[in-house]
Order: sequence, then structure tokens, then C-alpha cells
Amino acid sequence: MATQTKPQSATDRSTAFKWSMVIDLDRCTGCEACVVACQSENNVPINEESAFIEGRAFEWIRLERYWEGEWPDIKARFIPVLCQHCENAPCEPVCPVYATYHNNEGLNVQVYNRCVGTRYCGANCPYHARQFNFWEPVWPEDLRHQLNPDVTVRTRGVMEKCSMCIQRIRRATRSKTPSDIPDGAFNPACVQACPTSAMTFGNLNNPESKVSKLQNDERRYHMFEHLGTAPTTLYLKQVDTHGA
Repeated sequence: MATQTKPQSATDRSTAFKWSMVIDLDRCTGCEACVVACQSENNVPINEESAFIEGRAFEWIRLERYWEGEWPDIKARFIPVLCQHCENAPCEPVCPVYATYHNNEGLNVQVYNRCVGTRYCGANCPYHARQFNFWEPVWPEDLRHQLNPDVTVRTRGVMEKCSMCIQRIRRATRSKTPSDIPDGAFNPACVQACPTSAMTFGNLNNPESKVSKLQNDERRYHMFEHLGTAPTTLYLKQVDTHGA
């Protein structure tokens, strides 16, 4: 007789999984493959020129670009910015309808059906990682069939943000234990699309996972660490090569 796997309880999952991402800035070239992959995977509306002009460009992950030095000795610096999934998230306590909260797997979750569009969470996020749906999402006719059926299409008037591709996490971990899921067996769309492997995703509760080992890298830092939000997203500093 075949044995049936016992589903994990919420308590079991809280001790089994804690998801984290590490971004190595020394590898990032600013190509924005992660931005396009996120847009495609999560049914993020396409930005038209007018959205940029009005300052309402809509992205779950963005590439910040900085210039360092003076011409001709000048360097471009890139840093991908997404929801940091803070352990002490300032966006969570201000939501009047509990539409955003921290789940037991280390993720800052957004419940679209609860959101009433107060935008308090967006105002309280120091990373500007939350986006407000000012308009109904529209795609060109030839792109409508490429929408991901695993991700809901959000209507006008709700807050959106990076979910670490929670649909992929649920698909890969449903009714499974950590021992059933090899490190790197699945990734969010941005991690999968990065051509230089600048992004690493995994389970922090697994001491043998790559993200767990990268937590001890001497180049590690958190964005706006002084704010005490305790992000689960970690960055590795870029290595300067003076005279190269």
C-alpha cells in the first residue's frame, strides 16, 4: 500500500522555510533582465512613456543607476531595488485592513482583495518598493495570451509589490519537506533570468543553502541598515578595481 505524505502544518513550515535573496552588486551589469522577467511572470502592466513623464512608472523591481567620479574617470553603479521583505516592516502596522503582513516563511505578503488603497504602506516604505495601481491594467492584443494564469491580474486601486514569486514557492513546496527540495531547485523569475547570476535565492533555515553561506560574506550589507527594518534581502558590495 502506498504511503501518503502528511501535509505540513503552519508551525512546521515556519521552522522549515525562511526565504531570502542575496544580490551581488559586483556581478550586476544593469541589463534589466530581472525587470522584464518580473513583469512577464507577475502580470505587471507595461509602462508607456506617459507613465514615466508623470512619475508613475510601474515596476516591482527597478534598477537604480548612480554615477561615481568625474569624466573621464567615471563609473556607473547599479543596484536592483525590490521589496526587502523586512522582519520589522514599517509598511505592515499602518495598514488599516491588514492587507499586508509578515508570514511565517519570512515574506512580506500582500492580500489584494483586502486592500482599499489608502497607500499608507507605500508612504511608510523607505525603499519605495510599493506601487499603486492608478489605472486598470491594459496589454496590447498580441500580449494578452502571455499573461501568467498562476498570478491574479490586479484591478485599479490596490497596492502591489514584489512577492518573491510566491506562486513558484507554493508550487515547489506544497506538501513537501525541506529535504525534498534541493537548494536552487526553483527560483523567482528575476533570479532565473539574471545572465550573470548576480541574484541568489534560497532557504535561510537550511545552513547548507547558498544564501545561508553568503550571509557571512565580508561584503554583506542591508539597504538602509540604520533604520532597523531587518530586511531579509541582502546585498554584497561591489569590489573596486582602482587602476584597472
